[in-house]
Amino acid sequence: NALPQDIICLAADRMLIFASYDNILHAFARNKEVVHTYEGHKARIHLLQPFGDHVISVDVDNVLIVWDIQSEEEYLQVEFDKATFAVSAVLHPSTYLNKILLGSEQGSLQLWNIRSNKLLYSFPGWHFAVTTLEQAPAVDVVAVGLVSGHIIIHNIKFDETLMKFQQDWGPITAISFRTDGHPVMAAGSPVGHIALWDLEEKKITCQMQDAHSTAIAGMSFVPGEPLLITNGADNAIRVWIFDGPGGTGRVLRSRVGHSAPPTKIRYYGQNGEQILSAGQDGTLQSFSTVHDKFNKSLGRGSINKKKSKKKGLKLDTMALPPITDFASEVAHQSDWDGIIACHQGYITCTTWNYQKTSMGAHKLKPEEFSKHKPIDIYATAVDITSCGNFAVIGLSTGQVDVYNMQSGIHRGRYGKERAHEGAIRGLAVDGLNQLVITAGSEGLIKFWKFKTKDLVYSTELSSSPSGILLHRDSGILGIAFDDFSISVLDIETRKIVRTFSGHHGRINDMTFSPDGRWLITSSMDCTIKTWDLPSGCLIDCFLVDSAAVSLTMSPTGDFLASTHVDDLGIYLWSNRCLYSLVSLRPLPADYEPSVVPLPGTCPVQDVSATGDEETCDDMIEYVSPEQLGEQLVTLSLLPESRWKNLLSLDVIKKKNKPREPPKVPKSAPFFIPTVPGLIPRYLAPEEENDTQSKVVNLGVLAQKSDFYVHLEEALSTNEYTAPLNLLKSLGPSNIEIELRGLAPEGGGSMEVMLSFLRMIGVMLNKKYNFELAQAYLALFLKLHLKILSSEPNLLEEVSRLSTQLQETWIHLQTLFNQSLCVLTYMKSALL
Repeated sequence: NALPQDIICLAADRMLIFASYDNILHAFARNKEVVHTYEGHKARIHLLQPFGDHVISVDVDNVLIVWDIQSEEEYLQVEFDKATFAVSAVLHPSTYLNKILLGSEQGSLQLWNIRSNKLLYSFPGWHFAVTTLEQAPAVDVVAVGLVSGHIIIHNIKFDETLMKFQQDWGPITAISFRTDGHPVMAAGSPVGHIALWDLEEKKITCQMQDAHSTAIAGMSFVPGEPLLITNGADNAIRVWIFDGPGGTGRVLRSRVGHSAPPTKIRYYGQNGEQILSAGQDGTLQSFSTVHDKFNKSLGRGSINKKKSKKKGLKLDTMALPPITDFASEVAHQSDWDGIIACHQGYITCTTWNYQKTSMGAHKLKPEEFSKHKPIDIYATAVDITSCGNFAVIGLSTGQVDVYNMQSGIHRGRYGKERAHEGAIRGLAVDGLNQLVITAGSEGLIKFWKFKTKDLVYSTELSSSPSGILLHRDSGILGIAFDDFSISVLDIETRKIVRTFSGHHGRINDMTFSPDGRWLITSSMDCTIKTWDLPSGCLIDCFLVDSAAVSLTMSPTGDFLASTHVDDLGIYLWSNRCLYSLVSLRPLPADYEPSVVPLPGTCPVQDVSATGDEETCDDMIEYVSPEQLGEQLVTLSLLPESRWKNLLSLDVIKKKNKPREPPKVPKSAPFFIPTVPGLIPRYLAPEEENDTQSKVVNLGVLAQKSDFYVHLEEALSTNEYTAPLNLLKSLGPSNIEIELRGLAPEGGGSMEVMLSFLRMIGVMLNKKYNFELAQAYLALFLKLHLKILSSEPNLLEEVSRLSTQLQETWIHLQTLFNQSLCVLTYMKSALL
């Protein structure tokens, strides 16, 4: 879990990790949860030292506090005078119980007993500020790094210097000792070099030049192994292994990010696992969304690689400026270069090879500039065809050139002299290499034939475009304007189909969702907005702390990646539509976006359950009513097997009749009797009377079913939902038994039969469960036709039902016929 501000100090003991920002110190357990917070410093903490059950912190105002780790209370507070002893380094010498050694900016050292709060000894020092203190493998011996570049190996027991070394690269930033049997000490410098000193022969063994491109911030030998871990402000952490001749180290593993903020990011390939990123540090890097071990750096752009290697990082005059725009394609990536890039204020475009993770073979620029380098003419936009064969490059003069990616040969130019009067602001090639679309700063968009280089169509825009983006699959072109509006152009009809206005700052980047339904835009007003193209509405908008410079959406639609102003990281946002139903309603005109913390930069706050926000964000669950409208006919949701075969049950029973009677098992096992029905239920045990009567009670034999009882009740109440629901829960044979039982010879009565007919009438009236009404009525008529014809009451009800049925059915039939006619016409007409 991240802390609210940048971490300044970091230290660890065997259980916890201590991290501080500003004047607050936190302790993390299991590398993620903050378990302790120590507040008490007035100024920024700049030194940390875990110390048994305590942790020591020193702030810039020279206050040293010893904290009890578990209780979070101050054990001791010592204040030093800045003029005489400004604390600059802290060390606990091994085997020195309760003692710490402090180094100062004045050059002197002090040994304190923390338990008794006493100054035990003061070392005069070497008249230079102490930058770092490190315990040597030998007891009582400490290495002291000074601001002058001296390293003093000092015995603190007898206060005598054992040996002295000096580096020429400025102050000592870090010191570490090898503990695997080799008497070697490594020292870091502010320029990124590492020196390795042999302590037995008291001389330098080797220098590791440019281990980092910035100052070495920390270094540590792994105990008992020939491994050195280093890190620096260049956003890199490297593990060096010392296994070669000459005692020098080689990189075993590394994790490297951009040392300056990324300027443009794009997903590479179709699997949505790699993001290509170009940074202000001049490098092109590939980051994996799956695991850090798949990250790789394609290196820095260079005019002449051989000369660059000779000169080293610091004196490299051959380095190319940062990449401003690039395009990549995976087709033919194993045969030749698959990435084309243009550089800030530079006319030459470079190719890059993803598989070799290096700069490519060709440097593409117009032939007329091969002898001399032009002033104020530079490449502004690039694109690569979907087949990976051609690169299209636009210049600030309005020229648009085509080059072959395999050979680097110039293949033509659009327009006689140039394609546009103004600078090229955007380029796009369609998916089939038929059209090239160019946008110029003078406010024109032009369509060119890719092969013949002829102008097909030109249209004037409302204002000057700042960039364009083509979704190749759907042929939709997003255009961002200098007046902060966005238009969407369909390249088939060549008409503007949508216009969005809502940003209040320069539009930095745009990206389409893989299906082309959404256009996501980022602007200098610090918002990221999602526009739904079919409906033409803004469906999502959120604020971030610093404006998003570049955006790219995964080809698989799971992540949106963003980079931000003055931020080294690439942030991934999950697409909520993949995990749950999200209501994509248009946002209201007065919608106020809330600031969303960047992913992983703040602990998750418990959202207060305020009803307003919940309903706005989440899909409101829609419960369908039983009947949508009075004029509609609704069918039930029951499966066909429950009502379709009611009329032919006798045939089915004949078919399924067993050939021989079932054999009775020898000894029938005990079982609990169950009630017949879809849901198995046990019969309630009947209470047995001691005295058995010999008079047979006929009423007990003719037991009334639930359905029967419900129908009887419905005669008086006219409420037929209960008997209908009961009937819906029964299987076909049970329905037949129930309907047979309604007739007088089955133990029923005329009133109940009348009640059943009325239930069908209600169903037809309300027009729901339409197919059930038909099926139940058909079976009822089949079973009781004789009784119905002899009873005038029932006959009257049946004739009323008949007219009702006819009216509904005729209406339905005409609708069916109409639909069938339209369908057949469509089929024949289109064929």
